[in-house]
Amino acid sequence: MVTIEVDGQELQGPAGAMLIELTDKACIDIPRFCYHDKLTIAANCRMCLVEVEKVPKPLPACATPIMEGMKVFTKSDKARMAQKGTMEFLLVNHPLDCPICDQGGECELQDLALGYGRDISRFSENKRVVADKDIGPLVATDMTRCIHCTRCVRFSEEIAGIRELGATGRGENTEIGIYIEGSMQSELSGNIIDLCPVGALTSKPFRFTARAWELVQQPSIAPHDSVGSNILVHARGSQIMRVVPDRNESINEVWISDRDRFSYEGIGSDDRLTTPRIKTNGVWQDVEWQVALQAVADGLRTTSADQLAAITSPTSTLEELYLAQKLMRALGSSNIDHRLRLGDVRDQDSAPAFPGLGCSIADLESLDAALVIGSNIRKDQPILAHRLRKASNAGAELHFINPVDFDFVFSVANRLIIGPAGMVGATAAVAAALLEANGKSVPADIRNLCTASEVDQGAKAIAGSLQQAPRSMVFLGAIAESHPDYSVLRSLACTIASECGGQCGYLPQSANSVGACLAGAQPHRGVGASTVSDSGRGLAALVEGGMSGCVLLGVEPEADCDDPAHVIAALEDCGFVVSMHAFTTETLEQVADVMLPIAAFGETSGTFVNAEGTWQSFSGVVPPRGDARPAWKVLRVLGNVLDVEGFEYESSEQVRDELHRACEGVGTDTSQHGNCYTTALDVGLMRVADVPIYSTDALVRRSPALQKTGDAASFLARISHAQAAQLGLSDGESVSVVQGDARQVCTVVTDTRVPESTVWLSCGTAKAAMLGASIGPVSLEKGSGEGML
Repeated sequence: MVTIEVDGQELQGPAGAMLIELTDKACIDIPRFCYHDKLTIAANCRMCLVEVEKVPKPLPACATPIMEGMKVFTKSDKARMAQKGTMEFLLVNHPLDCPICDQGGECELQDLALGYGRDISRFSENKRVVADKDIGPLVATDMTRCIHCTRCVRFSEEIAGIRELGATGRGENTEIGIYIEGSMQSELSGNIIDLCPVGALTSKPFRFTARAWELVQQPSIAPHDSVGSNILVHARGSQIMRVVPDRNESINEVWISDRDRFSYEGIGSDDRLTTPRIKTNGVWQDVEWQVALQAVADGLRTTSADQLAAITSPTSTLEELYLAQKLMRALGSSNIDHRLRLGDVRDQDSAPAFPGLGCSIADLESLDAALVIGSNIRKDQPILAHRLRKASNAGAELHFINPVDFDFVFSVANRLIIGPAGMVGATAAVAAALLEANGKSVPADIRNLCTASEVDQGAKAIAGSLQQAPRSMVFLGAIAESHPDYSVLRSLACTIASECGGQCGYLPQSANSVGACLAGAQPHRGVGASTVSDSGRGLAALVEGGMSGCVLLGVEPEADCDDPAHVIAALEDCGFVVSMHAFTTETLEQVADVMLPIAAFGETSGTFVNAEGTWQSFSGVVPPRGDARPAWKVLRVLGNVLDVEGFEYESSEQVRDELHRACEGVGTDTSQHGNCYTTALDVGLMRVADVPIYSTDALVRRSPALQKTGDAASFLARISHAQAAQLGLSDGESVSVVQGDARQVCTVVTDTRVPESTVWLSCGTAKAAMLGASIGPVSLEKGSGEGML
């Protein structure tokens, strides 16, 4: 450790640490603009100049390594003069936009100008003017305000992993701009809004809507993926105005994804449900809560228990999921499921009780090697992808087995890109290579899954990397979860992890996928993943028939389920359907008999359990719209109306605490698995569908800003050049996509990222919802197929 003195105060720090790092820890304030603790040192704003004993000129604190015996003065005349001189130069070209600038009231330049600026400027020349840049629908620019700190440039390259911003020109003619206009594609791009110390980069949806001092700030948890990013929600009155990150080094550090930042726009969607409604003779009527709840109670009472089901969203809070399953089981039914996109339940009884990451989120950075099976992690889990990027930058070898060669922002050591039918064989090849490398015989079940073409150098290279790595992991992603042979992939992944001395983990899709398992929102396990004597039927089995009453909690069947068409058909045949949701859709109006409005994000309290198993509770920020009520309250009152015991809760905290006590004995081991090696998927032309980042849940799908981005869902059939030639198709041509009994017309696009025998056709659009499961046999027929159903 090195000992230095700053303003008479003795400080200690590791050799090589920068001076500003020590002063920040000691709460000694040094002004700065370009320095940020998560970015590399630039030292180009010069605002942090300080005096160092025996050094003739002031030095930048952000770029000055500490040395033994160093004496530093941050408030001496020399330091103050240097800082004031820097501020004067920075203000030379900065416009006096404070009254109309969105940064006003929370502007670093404004704050430091007050402490280090002159009352009257000595500059009498014309100020420079810079043309604004169009960098997309999320971030607004006013580049005349830019002070060239380059935080945004460094962020795009170092954190986002995409060189989208850069500086051109010299001196005062320097301009920060984007390489391709209007095309900022990073899913973390909104973070440059927080990084910008002036008003050059601001939120486009928030632009000119409120002033900082009008807003009330409250901490919350992002409701979209299993990271559980910590956020701060800013509200004015009863309206949420914006969302910004809250620092939590162990989870999201200081970053959030654009999905977490801009989804709040969906809260005020035109299809928001604000009043209880009952369908009478095919006509929807607004009713009072008492009438609606009594109608629901009557409908549930008259439904046979074995024919009653609840389909719940994994984005629901822990309290809502717990009460939903408690109500169903009190009525004699275990037909409850949150696994809306699960493609295979054959081994559900041997699946882990805690389907989490298998390590802490922060530990991802320290991995030496990882194999990810079936995941577009960059879009599915942007913050986890950022952690893996840090691991890659530190030398970790990352490997992927995917049906599409997705674009990542980190180096990938090996990619096995093979169609859905071949994913099992490719994974089996890695398992076989590891077993052979460990001197073990390959079981016949695994050997039979491999084909000669799949046991290639790529599989052996992955096996060798995992075997040699001191710390390795195998992850199963969203595409693997929706695979018809998910049970087989899980068995193989656990075998790989065991043979390389690593751990098998999961990349849960939704904010509360892990919490839903703990809450008992699944047919074969109860609260705390306990065994149930009367195991019920999951979504896949319910869709096949035998469902005459159903409660939908936060679910939009056409967009949230893996096989929407079959789910909708089953609901249409259902005698009584209750929808508890914050929004209404054409499909819900078609299949439901009663619609109960519940609170949306920011309007209710609750808890999410993230991928690493952290329970994170939050409070409501604004009151629910109209007559909407928090879902946990609706379920509690419904339990009272049905005379069910144990529904006397007065707060969501009581519900949470009761569940927490029941989960105290649940471990976080993710290596439990069965031995399923029988494939269910045939060979041939197969559809593979990912869920686009801005189609994952109801709130995101209703955010206008996010739906204007390049990542918004599109109905395109992407195939390889070879496949197009084989089928006689060309770019831009219309084809009929036939999947089962469904047929939809779309446009063909040739894509080098797609392997042969594969059609990449994403979920998230109305047409895609009318097709079958996300992975399954498909055919392409030339022409629009007009007149065919």
